[in-house]
Amino acid sequence: MIPDLYLADLEAKPAALAGLADALASADPFSAIPSRIRRVLLLGMGSSRYAARVAALRLRSAGVDAVAEYASAAASYPPGPGTLVVAISATGGSRETLDAVARHRGRSFVLALTNVPGSPVTEGADLVVPMLAGEERGGVSCRTFQHTLALLLALADHLSPADGLGPSGDPVAPGDSAAPGDSVAPGGPAVPGASGRDMPGLLLRTAEATADLLDRRGEWLAPAAALLDGPHGVYTIAPAERLSSAEQSALMFREGPRRPADACETGDWAHVDVYLTKTLDYRAVLYPGSRYDEQAMDWIRQRGSTVLAVGGEVPGVADRVRYRHDDEPDVALLTETLVAELVAARWWLAQG
Repeated sequence: MIPDLYLADLEAKPAALAGLADALASADPFSAIPSRIRRVLLLGMGSSRYAARVAALRLRSAGVDAVAEYASAAASYPPGPGTLVVAISATGGSRETLDAVARHRGRSFVLALTNVPGSPVTEGADLVVPMLAGEERGGVSCRTFQHTLALLLALADHLSPADGLGPSGDPVAPGDSAAPGDSVAPGGPAVPGASGRDMPGLLLRTAEATADLLDRRGEWLAPAAALLDGPHGVYTIAPAERLSSAEQSALMFREGPRRPADACETGDWAHVDVYLTKTLDYRAVLYPGSRYDEQAMDWIRQRGSTVLAVGGEVPGVADRVRYRHDDEPDVALLTETLVAELVAARWWLAQG
């Protein structure tokens, strides 16, 4: 892993997002998914699993039976023709993901989501969807994480029923399924998907938000890095719907500058991480948007802990970083980790 190339990878995010927006505007990459899928199993490790868990929650909230699993889990959904397996691996070579997919190949419909077409995860897959994130020369998953989230949002849109109808426009019947290789019924979702979301537009707004943070980093990056630079590591907090932001941010602090870091869901924070504020020089990044933000901040104010809010106004924080379109939850989901990524890059480069 190379810190200056990692920074260059971050700086290339807006252009890569614009390219992905163009690709989604021209075609639906998920159009070959069978129209009678009963359940969705998302498999991945690390950043891939972080993104998958958010997508699975999004699918369940739309009435789709979906779960995100550690690819390393010994037991999960059994293979079958009604199961869509989404195997996520930026490099296409994650050993655990390859092992998990092997149980489903030829028995479930396997979708490989990867940044390396032709990599091992694509072998025998029924559908391959490229992340189109470009080469990450720094060796750290940053653009691929962002593109994974974006494509999983697009997949959730594709699979989510519209007005109680299945992907083909017919009423959903219990037990409906399709065998791998079956074609999508006529009238299936066209871009932007059954939900009606304009995914290319969302990605272009995300590119604008990302560029805004990059262009103005001379204003906010040094103060943010100094505020979070404590003796006991960094903690990251986000609502369940965007927990991937906290998880990815903590990973960036560990993977690059090798700082202690851990993530927590905002509501759960009062049950598991609040105790740390009593004994540590507790410093955290808060991604606002949970109904339980104030519950966490009440304890933080009482204990004199230090919090940087990213997006939104939160009373009692030590500082905040705002950016363009940060009032749109899906833009926030796709953008906000850049703050932690740039802080991590700054610390990493300072280590020489």
